Amino acid sequence: MSTVGLSPVLTEFWDHPQSWTMDTYLDHGGYEGLKKALTMDPAAIVQEVKDSGLRGRGGAGFPTGMKWGFLPPDDGGPRYLVVNADESEPGTCKDIPLMMATPQFLIEGVIITSFAIGCRHAFIYVRGEVVHVYRRLLKAVEEAYDRGFLGDNILGSGYSLDVTVHAGAGAYICGEETALLDSLEGRRGQPRLKPPFPAVAGLYARPTVVNNVESVASVPQIIARGASWFTSLGTEKSAGHGLFSLSGHVERPGQYEAPLGITLRELLDMAGGIRGGRQLKFWTPGGSSTPIFTADHLDTPLDYESVGAAGSMLGTRALQIFDDTTSVVRAVTRWTEFYAHESCGKCTPCREGTYWLKQVLRRIEAGQGTQGDIEKLLDLCDNILGRAFCALGDGATSCITSAIQYFRDEFEAGMHTPAWELFPPERSALFDYQPRNRDALAAAGDHS
Repeated sequence: MSTVGLSPVLTEFWDHPQSWTMDTYLDHGGYEGLKKALTMDPAAIVQEVKDSGLRGRGGAGFPTGMKWGFLPPDDGGPRYLVVNADESEPGTCKDIPLMMATPQFLIEGVIITSFAIGCRHAFIYVRGEVVHVYRRLLKAVEEAYDRGFLGDNILGSGYSLDVTVHAGAGAYICGEETALLDSLEGRRGQPRLKPPFPAVAGLYARPTVVNNVESVASVPQIIARGASWFTSLGTEKSAGHGLFSLSGHVERPGQYEAPLGITLRELLDMAGGIRGGRQLKFWTPGGSSTPIFTADHLDTPLDYESVGAAGSMLGTRALQIFDDTTSVVRAVTRWTEFYAHESCGKCTPCREGTYWLKQVLRRIEAGQGTQGDIEKLLDLCDNILGRAFCALGDGATSCITSAIQYFRDEFEAGMHTPAWELFPPERSALFDYQPRNRDALAAAGDHS
C-alpha cells in the first residue's frame, strides 16, 4: 500500500509480531520521552504540550495543554489523571486497537502527564465489553511496574505514581467525562452539572484532568521529539497526526494514521476506493454523532476548522463510508435506536426526544410515514439540540438533520414505500445478510 500522506507514529510497529510487549516498545525508542520529562520542570512539560498545539483526540478538540493548565494551584491534596478509554461511539475504533497493539504508548503518556500535573494516582477507565483490551492493559501496567517505570521513585527521580485500570459496565453515557467520573466513584453513570468542572472538582471532588487515550498516547513523542516536530505535521490550527478509522463500504478498511488536513479522497485512494467500484453516497467525518457528509465533501480537509466550516465536526475521525446501495433512512434509524437505548434518562429532552425520534423514523423506514413527519423530526431535533443535559442529545440530532438536508427525497419516499424495497439490505450488507422480520419492522413503524 502506498504510504504517501501517512505519518505512522503511534502505528509505526503495529505489524510487529509482539507489538504490545515492553521489549518491543523499548526497542523502538520507548520511554525516552519519560526519561527526558523527568529532567524537566513540570510547568515546562505543560508549556511544551501547549506549544505543540495538541488538541484533544476524543472528539471535542480542546487544546490539551490548556486543559492541564486549568488545574488550580497545588494545595497539598491529591489530584488525578483519568484516561477516558470508554470508546463507544458508533463507527469509532481507534483507541481500542491502539491499546491492543501498543499499550505502552498510553502508559508512558500517563506517566508523563501525571508528572506534569502533579498526580500520584492515575486511572484508565476502559470499556467493560473489551475484556481482551482490559487484560492487555493490566499486563502492560504490570510490565511498567516491573521495569521501574511505575511505583515508588520512578527511575530514581523521586517521583512516584500508581496506575489503576478500571473496567466500566458498558454504558455509552460514561464516555461523557463527568458521567465517567461518577461511574469511577461507584455511582450510576450520569452527567454532572457544570460548573464545577473536573479541573476544579473532579474525581473524589479533587482537581482532575480527563483526557482521551490518543491524546495521552501522543504526549511521549511530543516530549521526545519536541513541539516543533509535532507542529510540522497537520495544519496551522490543527497540528499533528491522528488515527483515521475507515469502515464500511471501502476496499481496505482499517486505521490510517495521517497528518490532520488530509482529505477523504486521499484516504480512499490509499484504501483502494469504494468497494466494487461503486459510488460514494454519504459518510461520517467523526462518528455517528456528527452531521453526515456527501461525495461533494471528498476534498474537505479533515481538520477541525475545515470540517466545522463545511457544517460538521471532525470528532473522533471515524470515517464510516456508505455507497449508493445504502438507505440513508435505515442508517439514521439504526443510529437513533442506539442513542435512544443509551440515553441515561436524566433529562427530559434526550430521554423523551430520542424515544419519539425512533418511533417516527421507524414509521418512515416501514413506508408508513405520514404527512408532516419530516417536519416533526426537525421539530423534535430542535427541541433536543442545545437543551439536553450533555452532548448525547445534541449528537443524536446531528445525523437526522443533516440526512434530511442532503437526502430529503428518501424521507419523502418513506411516506409510501418501505426502505427495504427501495434499498434491499442484502445489496449493502458487508457479510451474509440475515433479514430482519419485516412484518415486525412494519408493526414497529405503526405508531401515531
